[in-house]
Amino acid sequence: MHKSGFIAIFTVASAGLASNIYAQTQQKLDIEQATVFLSGAQLTSTAKVKLIKGENEILFTNIAGDINQQSLTVSAGNGVVVESAVFQNNYLTTQILSPKAKEIKDSIDILTDNRSLINSKITVLTEQITVLQTNRKVGGDDSGLSVAELTKMLDLLGSRLEGYLNLKHKQDELIKKTDEKLASLKKQLDEEQKKGFQPGGQLLVKFYAKEATTNPIVISYTLPNAGWSPNYDIRVDDISKPASLFYKASVFQNSGVKWDNVRLTLSTGNPQEGVQAPTMSPWYLSFYTPALYQNARANNMKSAPAVTMGGARSTETPYSIEGVQSQDVSTMNEYVSVDNSGISTSFDIDLPYSIPNDGQQHIVAIKKHELPATYRYYAAPKLDKDAFLQAQITNWEDLNLLPGETNIFYEGTYVGQGYIDVRNTSDTLTFSLGRDKKIVVKREQDKKRRSVKSIGTNVRETFAYTISLRNTRKDAINIVVQDQQPVSNDKDIVIEDQETNGADYDATTGMMKWTLSLKPNENQDVKFGYTVKYPKGKRIDNLR
Repeated sequence: MHKSGFIAIFTVASAGLASNIYAQTQQKLDIEQATVFLSGAQLTSTAKVKLIKGENEILFTNIAGDINQQSLTVSAGNGVVVESAVFQNNYLTTQILSPKAKEIKDSIDILTDNRSLINSKITVLTEQITVLQTNRKVGGDDSGLSVAELTKMLDLLGSRLEGYLNLKHKQDELIKKTDEKLASLKKQLDEEQKKGFQPGGQLLVKFYAKEATTNPIVISYTLPNAGWSPNYDIRVDDISKPASLFYKASVFQNSGVKWDNVRLTLSTGNPQEGVQAPTMSPWYLSFYTPALYQNARANNMKSAPAVTMGGARSTETPYSIEGVQSQDVSTMNEYVSVDNSGISTSFDIDLPYSIPNDGQQHIVAIKKHELPATYRYYAAPKLDKDAFLQAQITNWEDLNLLPGETNIFYEGTYVGQGYIDVRNTSDTLTFSLGRDKKIVVKREQDKKRRSVKSIGTNVRETFAYTISLRNTRKDAINIVVQDQQPVSNDKDIVIEDQETNGADYDATTGMMKWTLSLKPNENQDVKFGYTVKYPKGKRIDNLR
């Protein structure tokens, strides 16, 4: 009994089936929707097909290659039944090169033809030069030519020979340059072909219709050769204003078909990770066996019969910018809706996008956020002599951020790259806006207080440091200064006489933090020190 609706297709075409596929009709699908996951994508295509009464076979083209055939679904309404579907990669197509590779190959073909023409010219010139050189002896006792006539003929012969030689030299140089260009293009073609261009596929679908009809068809499937990754622009025009965060996506696809004016959805899901929850096995403890004993035991076992023990674990377990980038990204908020009601977040973009089948990264704008921020300076002079301006953002959890690179712009100037690591961020998200040379930071050892003394069986080394800060800006600033005291994990190494100068001190990590305010042109010093006691005759490797 036939039933209408949609059917999930799990039929896989064998290699020998391609030559036997026959279809009454061939029809191109229109790709309407692309849902791009962090790894992989789902394409939804539509078509209107004319069906006769009874069985119909239609060969659909503009199908991606190397699709996940378990995900393939074909939907048909109005009582039309989908009886079967067979997918095949279209390896018979002439489009076996990527668009970029085809462009390079076309250039190689044109240059090769030009080289043949140049070679023909060189052959003709070589023959002309040979004729002139062979017949250059025209004088003699019986020539009957006067001296004047002989001189005139020699001049004509010389000028023509010189002209031919010059022309041949130019053609030789042209051949040399052409060969160099061909070598460069062939190298580019080789690199492009290594990227693994994916040709498109075909889908042979058999329908059954009770009556002749024109019917809408929807076909969807997932594919591995696509994905997106987040990246951000963070712009701060003035520390008295909020920070602007531009949420963007680098989208790529190498599916075998171009996504032309499709509705784009970016999902934080990843179907390729699998959905099956892990199952834990018992954790059995055993005594440690030294490697030397293991090797000796293995050598002794070589002559013994092999024994298979049950229960063993198996060990098998680019950058281009689309036109939308030139738009004001703030207007994108009107076209993007966010859905985080499920287990992943989706950004539905109500604008048509075209993503070429080239495997290159294409920037898609998602959202713009105005983020209230507090600004501070930060310095860790033990590691870096400069002070860094930072923006601190709270209540960032609702922004649906993912780990990704950031491009930092301050006062309209690009200052460098950073990284958002939301997995290791607590309640405050901190962005570094770059170095500020107007905040002068120095860390120096106090040589007067530095000492090494031997008392009894122990050595006592005393260290003291001064951190000097100067604000040469016209405005007052807040700055966080961080340094550290050593921490001992050995009872014979003792840290004594610790001076922290009012720092926020963590005894577990040894970290010290001072939060200071500096007026314009103000200087401040921070002093700290400690003594390390350890047994004589011992040396601490990382003490200095």
